[in-house]
Amino acid sequence: MCALFGFLNYGKKVSWRTLQKLVQALANASEVRGNHAAGIAYNHDDRMRIFKRPKPAHKLHFHIPHGTVAVMGHTRLTTQGDQKHNQNNHPFHGHAGTGFALAHNGVIYNDRMLRRERHLPDTPVETDSFIAVQLIESKQELSFDSLRFMAEQVRGSFSFTVLDERNNLYFVKGDSPLYLIHIPSLCLYIYTSTKEILTQALRSLHLRLPAFDLIPVSEGELLRITPDGTISCDRFTMHQDDFYEHWYGFRGYYNSWSWTDPFANSRSDDEDYLLLLELSGYYGVDPEDIRVLRDAGYSYDEIEAFLLDPESYGAELALAEL
Repeated sequence: MCALFGFLNYGKKVSWRTLQKLVQALANASEVRGNHAAGIAYNHDDRMRIFKRPKPAHKLHFHIPHGTVAVMGHTRLTTQGDQKHNQNNHPFHGHAGTGFALAHNGVIYNDRMLRRERHLPDTPVETDSFIAVQLIESKQELSFDSLRFMAEQVRGSFSFTVLDERNNLYFVKGDSPLYLIHIPSLCLYIYTSTKEILTQALRSLHLRLPAFDLIPVSEGELLRITPDGTISCDRFTMHQDDFYEHWYGFRGYYNSWSWTDPFANSRSDDEDYLLLLELSGYYGVDPEDIRVLRDAGYSYDEIEAFLLDPESYGAELALAEL
């Protein structure tokens, strides 16, 4: 559970000072979905700049230069890749015909499989999200086609934002939340993961929104906002069922495991389990340890109970690994 936030200011009707305050307010309000790290990406002097640190957003000072057109931000709840190593935090930098930055809300579970099957290079970045950067780079262009390719390869939960060096802002909407509005009178787009985050950010600034349009972004949609405020859309196919096939080892990735599936009769239990994996970083637990317990036959409720009792969790994990 992480958060995405940012804006695109295509009309220069909003003052730099207000945008500066808006970025910080959006980041602070987004902490509700992740406080292990925070970062932003923006363009300055025709170059992509990324500022990120392994600290809660409210302990950082997000500065954007005068003339900044777009900002893409992220607050992180760690699930894979220690946030203390800053390369593991979002946004991530990539290059595919143009430089770009990418942020992700969710968890990807087939990153190692994809890296192996597609012969992608090893990387010091341990975060599962970075496979999205590598898949886009493998197509050598940033476009709806390369974003569709990426979105249809990854398995898990996701929504992505991508900002390129030309200030085109992309959204890849999977099953993770996204809330996007357009304020025509200000020539301004603002997005957050949820409506509540945006409301809290504006409340902290003592601002009241002028008339705005809610821009619905549905699951499986690709959306691009250009620096002049024009929106274009495309689609991709969600493969959630294929993901479960991968997860349960039917295509060989976990064939070396003695696999049992205590949740085979209930999709809702599967969804609860995916949430537990997503929140594992909150407990300071490696997601791989939770997978070991599940492989050993422990139920979702049992694993959750173990997490709340560190001594019991350690003992059960040791037993499961025998």
